[in-house]
Amino acid sequence: MEVDDGPARVGSKRNYQRSGNTGSRSHNQQICRYWQEGRCLKGDECQWLHPGNAGTTGRGASLGNGRRTINVIDNRSENRGGWGSVGGGSGGGGFSTGSSQGRSRNVSARWGRPRNAISRPGQRDRGHSDGSTGPQRSTKAKPCNFWLKGNCNRGDDCIYLHAHTTALDVEMMTQLIGHEKAIRAIEMPQGASQLYTGSQDESVRVWDCTTGQCANVVQMGGDVGALLSAPGWLFIGLPNEVQTWNMQTSAQQSLSGPKGQVHALAVSEDGLLFAGTQDGTILEWKFNAINNSFEPAASLSGHSGPVITLLFIGNRLYSGSMDKSIRIWDVVHGLCIQTLEGHSDVVMDLLCWEQFLLSCSLDGTIRVWAANAAGQLETTFTHPEDEGQAEPRNGALKMCGCNDGAGKPVLLVSYNDNIVRLYDLPTFSERGQLFSREEVRALQVGPGGLVFSGDSRGTVKVWRWTGVQLAAGGG
Repeated sequence: MEVDDGPARVGSKRNYQRSGNTGSRSHNQQICRYWQEGRCLKGDECQWLHPGNAGTTGRGASLGNGRRTINVIDNRSENRGGWGSVGGGSGGGGFSTGSSQGRSRNVSARWGRPRNAISRPGQRDRGHSDGSTGPQRSTKAKPCNFWLKGNCNRGDDCIYLHAHTTALDVEMMTQLIGHEKAIRAIEMPQGASQLYTGSQDESVRVWDCTTGQCANVVQMGGDVGALLSAPGWLFIGLPNEVQTWNMQTSAQQSLSGPKGQVHALAVSEDGLLFAGTQDGTILEWKFNAINNSFEPAASLSGHSGPVITLLFIGNRLYSGSMDKSIRIWDVVHGLCIQTLEGHSDVVMDLLCWEQFLLSCSLDGTIRVWAANAAGQLETTFTHPEDEGQAEPRNGALKMCGCNDGAGKPVLLVSYNDNIVRLYDLPTFSERGQLFSREEVRALQVGPGGLVFSGDSRGTVKVWRWTGVQLAAGGG
């Protein structure tokens, strides 16, 4: 959806009044400037237009040409190729970078909450698990660990929160129990009716999305460090190897070469497979259509610590490492073309949103990177912004991006305090939390507003955005 900034008018009369409010007061044809900045608190009482009934907060990121765009985020495909390049150029998949060539960008002014921004009313008021909406006693924001285990005996007298989430528009649907150790990876192939989970208990479990039951358990003989799917394929990162599963023929292949645990996988649209390993090397294989198998192609060296995360976009490979750096690779020539430094601890995950690269680290920060005039990536925003704080931060472990029920982009970040925090983009306003008994090491987005989280106890939780229609057969 695109909205012109000029006279701030929407090009369709259907949008002059918010959908679903046909009996309410009429609204001015001009878009509310406070809504565009993510800080209008009047909601339906505002006399100015909130297009598309998108709510009182949240705004599209400006692309530098006086227009704003809201795009569908689907990072289930981020490592499968066909994506636009970070910093501009043509978009693909679920992200759109917009056309920005030949125009200067002032990206740094678009990130972070406005200084006058106020938290959403009721954001932390979800203290009763019975769904009651009446007056509630004051409770602490910290969840009750005994209640999460199912054995809190204090009931209404407990001073801690009895809820799986404080996000008013997210609900926990079910828990998938079976793994005995930490979940390291979750994958749901597009168009499939099965969910795959990999664990440090050395198994991959296959879950039926219709029944929620475990349909199969495959013993791998080693810790599962990564899972990734591509059309017709499933890839599994193990110690000293990568296994490939052909989902159509059931043929399997073991790719040797990695030294130590494989922590991350990525694949390009033209059949290149990448693996980030414990010794800091990134190995590359190329698909041979003649014999329907993958063959060694290259090795990328440069990191001085284990490669923890990989992201493939366009013709660039991005890698995050325990050496605290991010490297950008030209895979055509096998060269590192830039090293990004700024994090003070392990880089745990990478994600692309529009023309921006996002990185999270055990230093507790999320950095937003954007291309400068010379085409080099540099930090344009860091969350949290209070760089000078003395208190230690909770480390950020994993990220995923999706749209809420109103179509607004939301970033989910798991931290090592056992909480997944939800942030509106690009304001980074916190809109709720998801709780687990242990830290969440895996996050994945599914169809129909589904989100999957896997924790260190081996439990997989299935969440859903309310107001999003579940796809047929999607569970």
